[in-house]
This record gives sequence, C-alpha cells and structure tokens, in this order.
Amino acid sequence: MTTVAGDSARSERELPAGGAVTRLGSGGPWEALYGYCRVVRAGQLAITAGCTSTVDGKVAHVGDAAAQTAQAIRIGLDALAEVGAEPADVVRTRMYVTDRMYADEVGRAHNAVFGAVRPVATMVVVAGLIDPEHLVEVELEAWLGDR
Repeated sequence: MTTVAGDSARSERELPAGGAVTRLGSGGPWEALYGYCRVVRAGQLAITAGCTSTVDGKVAHVGDAAAQTAQAIRIGLDALAEVGAEPADVVRTRMYVTDRMYADEVGRAHNAVFGAVRPVATMVVVAGLIDPEHLVEVELEAWLGDR
C-alpha cells in the first residue's frame, strides 16, 4: 500500500475533534490519473474506494464473477487492514454488478467472507465498469470504535 498526498505517497491531517484523516493509495492504475486513493480513515470510520479484481494492472479471473468478487473483497480488506480495520469491523458493503445474472454468485462470495459479520449490504446492477472485463466492483466501510 502506498500513501497519498499530492505527488507523495501519504496524507494525514487533523480533524477538528482531534482525530486524523489518513489516505492510502495502492498504486493502482487509476488512482493518480483520476485523483483518488484506495482507503481513507477519518477518525473511527474507514472507507475503501471501489475495489475490482485488478491485480498488477490487469483484470484477474476474467469471466468469473464469484472469483472477481472474492479478489475485490481481499483487496478491500487488505486496504482496511492498513488503517487498522479487521473484517469484523466492516459495517457496510456495496456491490456493483454488470448483469443481474451474477447476483447469486456475487452474493455467495460476499457471504463466504461476511456471513458471520453480516454488514448492511447493497447490490446494484450497473451498465458497466471502467474495464469491460470487470463484472463486479465492491466498496467496504468499517467502524473502528475507539481504536
């Protein structure tokens, strides 16, 4: 994980209540180009950007929505871990699928990771994602309490 601040890799600033905002990038192909980072922690809340099955700049698991979902969730959980969150801290997920026919396999892949945690979740069918080989994109939000 890299950190982000302008051209540097990390950004932190104080919140009015004394907490901090931390922004970390993954070095993914679109982050610098489009001006975002992989994960932001603002006080007790940690949020990922949309995570896909892009690994080393290439789409992994082409044609397999379940495997793409598992990969995207792993990427998101790895990013959350960088700011101190664990899978049990995830309170909300969003899943964007390119066809409703993928809903069941995406939902089951989500359940394999979050079945015991049971965050609130939304799944939406979208017209497409940034790379036509992406079948799913996932966002994660975690609450870290007093950590």
